[in-house]
Amino acid sequence: MTATISSRTDVAVIVHRVEVWLQAGEPDPIAASALEEARLLGCDIDQIRTARVYLIEADLAATDVGRIATELLADPVNQQAQLGAEPPPKRGVIVEIHHKPGVMDPEAQSTRDAIVEMLPHLDQEAVTVRTGTRYDLTGAGATRQSAQQLALAALANPVIQDIHDQPYVPERFSHGSIYELKIRHVPLVGLDDVELAKLSRDAHLFLSLDEMRTIRDHYRESGREPTDIELETFAQTWSEHCVHKTLKSKVQYRDNGLESFIPGLSLQEMSLRPGHTVNSDGSITIDNLLKSTIVAATEQLCRDAAIGDWCVSVFSDNAGVVRFDDDDGIAVKVETHNHPSAIEPYGGAATGIGGCIRDIMGTGLAARPIANMDTFAVAPPSITNREATALPKGIIVPQRILQQVVAGVRDYGNRMGIPTVNGSVYFDEDYLGNPLVFAGCVGLIPLEMAFGEPQSGDRIIVLGGHTGRDGIHGATFSSAELTDTHSHEFSHAVQIGNAITQKKMLDVIIQARDAEGGPLYNAITDCGAGGFSSAVGEMGQKVGAKVVLSSAPLKYQGLSYTEIWISEAQERMVLAVPPDNVVSLRQLCDSEDVEFCDLGQYGVFNDQGEPLLILTYNGVEVGRISMPLLHDGIPTPTRQAWWQCGAEQSKPDVPSQVDIGETLLSLLAHPNIASKHWIVRQYDHEVQGGSVVKPLVGPHQDGPSDAAVIRPKLASDRGVAVGAGMQPGIGEKAIPALACDGDSYWMALASIDEAVRNVVCVGADPARIAILDNFCWPGCDDSKQLGSLVRASEACYDAALAYRTPFVSGKDSLNNQFTCEEGRLITIPPTLLITAVGMVDDVKRCVTMDAKAAGDVLVLVGQTTTALGGSHYLRVSGDKTRDMHIPRVDLEAGPMAAVAVARLISNGMVRAAHDCSDGGLLVAVAEMAFAGRIGIDLKLVESHDIDLTTLCFAETPGRYLVEIEAAQQQAATAQLEQAGVSYAVIGHFAEHDRLALNSLVNLSLNQLLETWRDPLDW
Repeated sequence: MTATISSRTDVAVIVHRVEVWLQAGEPDPIAASALEEARLLGCDIDQIRTARVYLIEADLAATDVGRIATELLADPVNQQAQLGAEPPPKRGVIVEIHHKPGVMDPEAQSTRDAIVEMLPHLDQEAVTVRTGTRYDLTGAGATRQSAQQLALAALANPVIQDIHDQPYVPERFSHGSIYELKIRHVPLVGLDDVELAKLSRDAHLFLSLDEMRTIRDHYRESGREPTDIELETFAQTWSEHCVHKTLKSKVQYRDNGLESFIPGLSLQEMSLRPGHTVNSDGSITIDNLLKSTIVAATEQLCRDAAIGDWCVSVFSDNAGVVRFDDDDGIAVKVETHNHPSAIEPYGGAATGIGGCIRDIMGTGLAARPIANMDTFAVAPPSITNREATALPKGIIVPQRILQQVVAGVRDYGNRMGIPTVNGSVYFDEDYLGNPLVFAGCVGLIPLEMAFGEPQSGDRIIVLGGHTGRDGIHGATFSSAELTDTHSHEFSHAVQIGNAITQKKMLDVIIQARDAEGGPLYNAITDCGAGGFSSAVGEMGQKVGAKVVLSSAPLKYQGLSYTEIWISEAQERMVLAVPPDNVVSLRQLCDSEDVEFCDLGQYGVFNDQGEPLLILTYNGVEVGRISMPLLHDGIPTPTRQAWWQCGAEQSKPDVPSQVDIGETLLSLLAHPNIASKHWIVRQYDHEVQGGSVVKPLVGPHQDGPSDAAVIRPKLASDRGVAVGAGMQPGIGEKAIPALACDGDSYWMALASIDEAVRNVVCVGADPARIAILDNFCWPGCDDSKQLGSLVRASEACYDAALAYRTPFVSGKDSLNNQFTCEEGRLITIPPTLLITAVGMVDDVKRCVTMDAKAAGDVLVLVGQTTTALGGSHYLRVSGDKTRDMHIPRVDLEAGPMAAVAVARLISNGMVRAAHDCSDGGLLVAVAEMAFAGRIGIDLKLVESHDIDLTTLCFAETPGRYLVEIEAAQQQAATAQLEQAGVSYAVIGHFAEHDRLALNSLVNLSLNQLLETWRDPLDW
């Protein structure tokens, strides 16, 4: 260790630089990953070394810096500390990555706290830490140009990070200038329509013209111009992200009449649906799309006393709650965080899962998070770094997107000690401009704590992180479509989370909830989209609120009152606390080192008794808004929706000949089907000790589980099954080159059916399955896209009633499209993720998908149809000689099959169960066989309607594969017959290690497994 110090010595407070290097011979995974990326780029780099860089601004003696370096930052077992900057390599270059000023740096925060604890004479405010990573590149191709190319492609995100070509040591950190209060009024009252539209876009409000007119007219009547904070409050509260105004709008739907609106229903029957009116021109008016479909189905189901009692809280809080047992409920929520993840995938995904965890914490009087889940939809990994220069401007390489969103969810969940138990990845080129990131969380909550309500006089208390500029305009930004300029224009909307801060806050909240004598607060909500504006505004909707913005603790100086109000800085919760409990809560926060802030008071009304929102800064009123106007005043024009049914297609007479074995191998290697073990194994799915069925199953823990089962209360054998379904491949963009008649109605039905089958396969009771909807659609200002959304919503109504699965919560993201620099529009496939949460009476009866024993029979439950439209078989083969229609869910047979299979499992007759989904029957059989390392002899019988290729690879919904002990076969099939469910015995598990089919296929399990685990095109 040298004593060179690269910092100023002429002032008391200087910036000290410490580098931490691995000792010679120690493996460096960060360097190895960077070297692999360099070689993919074609850079002739021989070696890369890395070091963590710590920049510490404080009044420190040299001995203090040495102690920090050697005792705190470097592990003496395998690391060594370097004070100052090590000289650059003789035949190489340096590239260094540092966060931009103001970007959250959790490692720096933890380091600062540790320094203050190590050196008690220091005041925390007198120490600032920033971190970075240094890469030393050597080799013939190690030039500044190649280092810059590598940094941009794989090491850094310029939205949040700076790239340096030499060791970076600033003379001093910028801490921002002191903000001087100056109230700004926005000239709005005199604007015409063109000017209103321009203001909405230029100010990043993203409000419609009707909404801007409504605000303008209100202030005209008031005789004044709005302040900037008032206008921003409307923008946040009325954003698509916060108020879901498209799904709640009145819609006039019409189509080309080639098929009835809902198959099998006449227009007269459609008029009997809640909120539906058939007009004289054949169009249908839907009063409120969400309430008339998804909510209506739940309300109808809850009229059944059993379902109504089981559904504790639906569509009324941050998460839905269903009854787990007599004492506790299960809270569940799934969020999307698409646009932030498109700009900064690591931070976007991390704060996506962090925000969803806070939704659970902010439900009722707080649920305790017990499990996480995630789903990603991205462009194929075959679009590699080598093609980065060919990507449209503003788009990050898909491979980096996937790696970083996985890392974001991984780090946040693992650090909070919450297992990630279920997930999936779906690939499609149309997710290139707008990747989708779904993050979900499940929590346990006492039933008596399932509801909360702020009271007049309660203090507005904020716990958790400080407020900064990160996340400003996040809600409005998420409600707009992406363009090639968004990575720069909305860099301030990026948020970086700190899971440790949230974990400490969670500990305080649970202690405050369970305090002796009762909870210390009357209500709680998370501070997410819109920041304080949404959290305080929503909580104070009925009682009003007065907010003292200058009380908010800030990350740095210089924030205006408006920035404080709308910042979406992470790890903050808002509580309504009775004045008598404030001291007790503050003491609890002090004991756990959690930030506490008294931001104001609930209970503010005008002379007419109307609740008001009053905003002040340093004693000056900067905003005053009527709560009824803010929450009920948004205009709701009737939106026009159009859908064009595809023309009837003829079925080819002579299908082509197919090598079934080679096709099976191609399907197993397809990114949508191939193993995701490299993702799964990054997550901790064991923490908390309640995982019963895990993401990977079988004797070698490498089979793809259909769903997860957790045991929330370790003293009980009751469990919760968590699974999902998503089938965008059969929506409107279903392989258009192959002329498939895609339809979001059938896509939505298939997604619900798949989610139900997944949880049934592990042992869930079909009578107690709740579902959540997450709609991700292109821009719904387009009447065709809105027509597609209408059809998916109608399908949700039909499927929920058929499967008796109430919707308990949901979330939508409706502007997922990207406008390229040249004007080309990239729209995502209409995508609906359905999450299912099912109750398991006894986890000891759960089953997994891996084959268990030779001699057992394999039974297919459900009927296979000829439809191959949208299937993965068509994607890998390009075959146009078969039935190109998309498969359709049978809403009678599907629920019957679910009940029948669940009964077999409950009766102990099933040793393994697996749903037939992506890739079809033969893929599912192969997965069961190689997961259990047990061979299988299959016998599939063709008919005059269905040939062998279709039997093997059709993705017909509603089908299950169940393994049954030979001695139980007769009893099990008798039960299926009695239930009126189609079934067929299609094979026997065998002593050998191969998959054999009709003397046509004979492949070793090892070949199948290796193809599935290590596909060539990744």
